[in-house]
Amino acid sequence: MLKIYNTLTREKEEFVPIEEGKVKMYVCGPTVYNYIHIGNARSTVAFDTVRRYLEYRGYDVAYISNFTDVDDKIIRTAKELDLTAQEVADKFIAAYHADTHALGVEKATHHPRVMENMPEIIDFISVLVKKGYAYEVEGDVYYRTRKFKDYGKLSDISIDELEVGASNRLTAQENNKKEDPLDFALWKSAKAEEISWESPWGAGRPGWHIECSVMATKYLGDTIDIHAGGQDLTFPHHENEIAQSEAKTGHPFAHYWMHNGFVTMDNEKMSKSIGNVVLVHDIIKQVDPQIVRFFMATTQYRRPISYNETTIEDAKANLSKIKTAYDNAMYRLKDAIEEEMDDQELLNQLTSFKENFIKEMDDDFNSANGITVVYEMAKAMNIYSERSVVSKVVLEAMLDQFQELVQIFGITFAATELLDETIEHLIEERNAARAAKNFQRSDEIRDQLKEEGIILDDTPQGTRWRRG
Repeated sequence: MLKIYNTLTREKEEFVPIEEGKVKMYVCGPTVYNYIHIGNARSTVAFDTVRRYLEYRGYDVAYISNFTDVDDKIIRTAKELDLTAQEVADKFIAAYHADTHALGVEKATHHPRVMENMPEIIDFISVLVKKGYAYEVEGDVYYRTRKFKDYGKLSDISIDELEVGASNRLTAQENNKKEDPLDFALWKSAKAEEISWESPWGAGRPGWHIECSVMATKYLGDTIDIHAGGQDLTFPHHENEIAQSEAKTGHPFAHYWMHNGFVTMDNEKMSKSIGNVVLVHDIIKQVDPQIVRFFMATTQYRRPISYNETTIEDAKANLSKIKTAYDNAMYRLKDAIEEEMDDQELLNQLTSFKENFIKEMDDDFNSANGITVVYEMAKAMNIYSERSVVSKVVLEAMLDQFQELVQIFGITFAATELLDETIEHLIEERNAARAAKNFQRSDEIRDQLKEEGIILDDTPQGTRWRRG
């Protein structure tokens, strides 16, 4: 039974989709004014892992993740780079796809952009105005926060708590325009030379919060199964999405709210003010992207993670163990026997691994415990691969299940390449040198191959190679 921790109820709940066998899932995407940082990547990887597990469990997942391509930061970047806002968005959306592809993230079912949904945004706001939940002042449109009686239910914050100091956070102009300091913008009137669209309230552009409400309901319907994003989005972004959406439709916006934990740098929260924000674009030039993916995917999504040299080295070592186990089993396929063997106990063990994996992952996608089961399976594969005689049936069953499980964490295995004539010759020469007890030459060849990225493994069944 799959259970999800629901931020809305603050407890784990059995997952029951709106439509049997299908999942409607919306994940807040980035504002595309720069390359994504590792905090953005944490959310992207965490919910890609959730999506992969849901699909592994047989669900058909409609996965929507947006791009905010209209924003003050994008406008500022456009001025700095002497580009249009759309050119800036196009540049960094392409960079997002390149960086997340390197991290093994599957593309969403749809990646809607704000600029492509402006008529729907204007229509959505118009409904809120007609229903009395929004009002226009000098070309700006604001949402009446107090009119939505359940405001604060997601973040567990009361209106009274929000009211304290709210007016102090606003400019005098904003205070003069708003009926209440707690009201938030749905539409912003255009400033000179800024990108804008015509609307019933004059030229302008949407506020941030309304965008996700519109795109989520457009692509998934008035009520969705899962809405997800970073922990920092709980308030005010997701709180405001609920208020807007439920005021318009009269239906619950999302049944399950999921929020991933923060990424810290050496146990210190990332902050532009102290300059410890690291871009994925830079990280993957220095670290194998699959290691970065593995590092993030194998921590339970709600837990914070610390990015530092030690945690990356640990991820590298653990990923290497998994790949080595796979390589060992693939290598033994060469001499595995076709005849049936009495290996039912091992096949039963595979069933046990799968059941344990599902049990752990069904507990709010506990990937830390799930990957522990994978490590246990890797150990069993290594032990079996060291047998003098192995069964092709068992090895293939092991490899199939192993790949099924690790792909949930975004791990892929490169196809084994044939040794070229030079490497074959060098390995043969090394074997001859070892037989002649010429260990100096044997070591020279090993070192030479290592420089070429080839690592040799001496096994009872012979010498094999793998890429380091």
